[in-house]
Amino acid sequence: MPQTIRIALDAMGGDFGPKVTIAGAANALERRPESRFLLIGDEPAIRAQLQRHPRLAECADVRHSSVSIRMDDKPSQALRYGRRVSSMWLAIEAVKKGDADVAVSAGNTGALMAMAKICLHTMARVDRPALACLWPTLRGQSVVLDVGASMGANASHLVDLAIMGAAMAR
Repeated sequence: MPQTIRIALDAMGGDFGPKVTIAGAANALERRPESRFLLIGDEPAIRAQLQRHPRLAECADVRHSSVSIRMDDKPSQALRYGRRVSSMWLAIEAVKKGDADVAVSAGNTGALMAMAKICLHTMARVDRPALACLWPTLRGQSVVLDVGASMGANASHLVDLAIMGAAMAR
């Protein structure tokens, strides 16, 4: 039987917030029924969407946050005003505290990377975090790091990706 995975979701992330993120979580649950969710954001908005997804509602907890990071916020602004209180920060912090195995956000990428680096830190000898993506292959799926997010990656950044990929594979 597959192991339960606990997913902390920044339900306010992205351009359309809970309408899309909650539907995405419901889709993920269909693919991985052993998943459990911590949905973080505006509780009334999340609960309204959960009414459309009763199966997800059964295996999800909701944590309220009235602060969300906008897509056009600069990472420095997001850290200044959203640190420790935003739905994005609380999703990342849930991983740090052991309440979740993974944090997911469709929100502001720069803010996500900055918050993750401050809250979770990086591995020894790794300067910057990477975005991970499931990539379909002929044999199922693989995890790809960076997925083109760093246009100006230098040799040192590529070594960082190799270190993180090796750690993830272990």
